[in-house]
Amino acid sequence: MTPSLFVSILVTDTAYERGIYTNTQFALAIHILVLLAASDEKQVTSSAIATSVNTNAVFIRRILGLLLRAGLVVSQSGVGGGWRLRRSACAINLLDVYKAVQDDGLLALHRSQPNPRCPIGANIEQALRESFVVAEGAFQAALAQQTIDQVRETVLAGARARAS
Repeated sequence: MTPSLFVSILVTDTAYERGIYTNTQFALAIHILVLLAASDEKQVTSSAIATSVNTNAVFIRRILGLLLRAGLVVSQSGVGGGWRLRRSACAINLLDVYKAVQDDGLLALHRSQPNPRCPIGANIEQALRESFVVAEGAFQAALAQQTIDQVRETVLAGARARAS
């Protein structure tokens, strides 16, 4: 395959067409938590959160449900109700968020079993499992080092820079 043909295939072949889907719940959950952290302890409605994220409030409520189950947020019903952080933004790291919304690991094996009669197919999954465990461990260690408060500070610094 020539390099130009390969590049054109990469440009036109979308993840959706290849059957590879990216889960955005982690990024959206961080967005939600940073927004709540920036609200100065005030209740924020799922509708207001959806406006910031630019998505449907029903989808936001699903993610909030995951964050609630993980003990990262609390809600209050009724007039003036909404969502807020359950604990300090300094006490919530990105690993907490990742574990709240991610069902399986970052990396996945084949969707269908490789050919067991092929020497590569028969052994590839075990080799990948070992590599994936190491990679996932490094990824989680990096997430554990950053808090929602740090992300909030970075976001607000960007907002200040844009405003000036």
